[in-house]
Amino acid sequence: MPRSKNKVASKRRRKKILRLAKGYYGVKSKSYTIAKNTVEKSLLNSYLGRKEKKKYFKRLWIIRINAYVRKYSNLTYSKFMYILKKNNYILNRKILSYLCIESKDHLLKKILNN
Repeated sequence: MPRSKNKVASKRRRKKILRLAKGYYGVKSKSYTIAKNTVEKSLLNSYLGRKEKKKYFKRLWIIRINAYVRKYSNLTYSKFMYILKKNNYILNRKILSYLCIESKDHLLKKILNN
């Protein structure tokens, strides 16, 4: 019995990789085997980059909140977050950071007076 190769599926697979490699420099966008390695690495890096971005923004929000709290009281970030939790304020760091930037010292007075 003759061997079937399924050329349609393999060609579609290769075209998909080469389409993703479009715009890469030199042989990285022309040769399938090199393009495959490059595309795999770029997809991995983009995945890791999205995770890294989340870490970076969380760190930025914490820095902003800490600077704000230290400026308007004698508290640190961790003590401030403890007071929030104790008083049942359910705000995430992103919202708190935004409030720290927008409302000068109104937020802190309101929270600490409770």
